[in-house]
Amino acid sequence: MFFNCFRVLDKCKRNDRLGQKEAEEICTDNVRVFSYNSLRSATDDFHPSTRIGGGGFGVVYKGVLRDGTQVAVKSLSAESKQGTREFLTEINLISNIHHPNLVNLIGCCIEGNNRILVYEYLENNSLASVLLGSMSKYVPLDWSTRAAICVGTASGLAFLHEEVEPQMVHRDIKASNILLDRNFCPKIGDFGLAKLFPDNVTHISTRVAGTVGYLAPEYALLGQLTKKADVYSFGILVLEVISGGSSSRAAFTDELLVLVEWVWKLREEGRLLECVDPYLTKFPEAEVIRFIKVALFCTQAAAQKRPNMKQVVEMLSRKEIKLNESALTEPGVYRGVNKGGNHRGLGLRGSSSQESSSTQGYKGKSPAVNQGSSSASVISFQSISEVAPR
Repeated sequence: MFFNCFRVLDKCKRNDRLGQKEAEEICTDNVRVFSYNSLRSATDDFHPSTRIGGGGFGVVYKGVLRDGTQVAVKSLSAESKQGTREFLTEINLISNIHHPNLVNLIGCCIEGNNRILVYEYLENNSLASVLLGSMSKYVPLDWSTRAAICVGTASGLAFLHEEVEPQMVHRDIKASNILLDRNFCPKIGDFGLAKLFPDNVTHISTRVAGTVGYLAPEYALLGQLTKKADVYSFGILVLEVISGGSSSRAAFTDELLVLVEWVWKLREEGRLLECVDPYLTKFPEAEVIRFIKVALFCTQAAAQKRPNMKQVVEMLSRKEIKLNESALTEPGVYRGVNKGGNHRGLGLRGSSSQESSSTQGYKGKSPAVNQGSSSASVISFQSISEVAPR
């Protein structure tokens, strides 16, 4: 019995060494490999008082390294489905990607069952915390700050979509994944759901992951993941930034509309500015309206009608752009599943008019589009905007 205990202990130590060795092999010069004990010390043994966030994959703690550097320590939960390979993939992805609007990975730890990432610490936590959370954490952001958050997030996402090799779909763009530094500069975080996106694939079928309220309907209902799913989520995010309301609650008007439905209704009634956060008392009306309309272009039901993120950056940044509203179609909405496990999608009038048992609730009036065609996802910039001469 005594001998068996030593054998088990020796096996555990070997596994720890293997985990650390694997981490050291995959990590670059930009990423440090931390011991578990050093991170325990940095977070006061992962004390609840140091917790600053959490998500589907685990909990984030604020830590202080021995040299005084403040860090965010993301400890994956035991229940997380993210295995060693996915964890190491996240390390690889982030360590090789650098952009002002993407969170910076400092290091990692793999010992036994522990899977931990160490990020730069961002003083103002997340957009969800300062804008959509409790009033005790609420920060009254002015319009210039909100606009900069939208443009910065769009820039980071455009970088992931178009400039990273291979191109990447984030899959979980939401307010809690938009982190804010001391100057409220946005940085996209939590690449745990990121998928590499080869050039020769228009869409990939994958296990649906993400947050209801931000999920593009074609992704939620059909499992079709393209960059346009991120575009949809970004559009929802912009509406949250402007309205100060959460997309995850059906709490708008007596009809209990979700955020994007409510904004579309206001647009149809000519009352678009009524969706602006009441705490935002001073703002340039024309610019705010442009941002709202860009968000609506991003959330159209038909994925192929949505702009790409480079176009979104252009539309948000250039004041001389006049949006072609005649090209704008209704937004798509996915409400999740009911108790019976059935999808509760709403009428999505911009999508395929064909129905099957697998696409009930994903209805529309436009001709069906071949999702496998590379040209199907291409949209003319001129079709949604009219650019005045510079």
